Amino acid sequence: MQLPLLAALGALGAPALAAACERPDRLRFSMIPRGDVRKEIADLQPLLDQLRAALGIPVEIYAAPSYGAVVEALLSGAVHLARLGPASYVSARRADPMLTPFANYANKASRFQPAGASYHSLLIVRAGSALADVGALRGKRLALVDPESTSGALIPRHVFAKQVGRPLEAYFSQVGYSGSHTQSINRVLAGQIDAAFVGSQNLATEMASNPARERQIRVVWRSGPIPTDPFVFRGQLCDDLQEKIRGAFFNRGGPQSADVLDKLNVARFVPVSDRDYRIVHEIY
Repeated sequence: MQLPLLAALGALGAPALAAACERPDRLRFSMIPRGDVRKEIADLQPLLDQLRAALGIPVEIYAAPSYGAVVEALLSGAVHLARLGPASYVSARRADPMLTPFANYANKASRFQPAGASYHSLLIVRAGSALADVGALRGKRLALVDPESTSGALIPRHVFAKQVGRPLEAYFSQVGYSGSHTQSINRVLAGQIDAAFVGSQNLATEMASNPARERQIRVVWRSGPIPTDPFVFRGQLCDDLQEKIRGAFFNRGGPQSADVLDKLNVARFVPVSDRDYRIVHEIY
């Protein structure tokens, strides 16, 4: 009598296990706040339209107020898909090893940003100031972006600080967080702070919308290459949903693909995995 009972339990157990994956009736997407959130949402709309068509369910946006809020939403399951920074991804992955990076993007070449799927942390000042090099910034006011920002906090605190031989708070007279790359750039240009660490891709995007401002920025320090921001999904999502999400990013034949790339000011999406962010894991 035991064998038929075990067989029956096994037959019941397999669907139960399969049903344990997450199959939301709507996909919730979020992204770290890099600048003007309303503009970012508008720029991402063609991509969200592709996701909606691929999945056959509504796609909603959670406009998070900080990097940490996006991570918390992902970890809790309130958000299923997100664009993170490399550092915020590594931080989230340490809390949830199932979190899966699957795509980033290759940047277009510009004055501040080289072509390819990497970017740099830049220390910028106003071009008209007397601050011509790193040495001149000792004792000056500095803006970082967010504690979870790779180019705007992690690299400055671990790489730049090592190069100058002291913590940022000991090198600069004032160190604070602006909340976004756009805010840091604007505060430098307005003279509210003397220097800021920002991402080269963020600076390139800001200058593309206002080319006249390029001449007002001077770069006094540049980090080594950093992999670009990963798009990640919760590994708890059902396999078919994961594959449909990947397809929405990498199917170049869709009529809206060109719109997506143009709106995001990128050359193409690139498949990635956790090992592509090894350099950030090592810093952590």
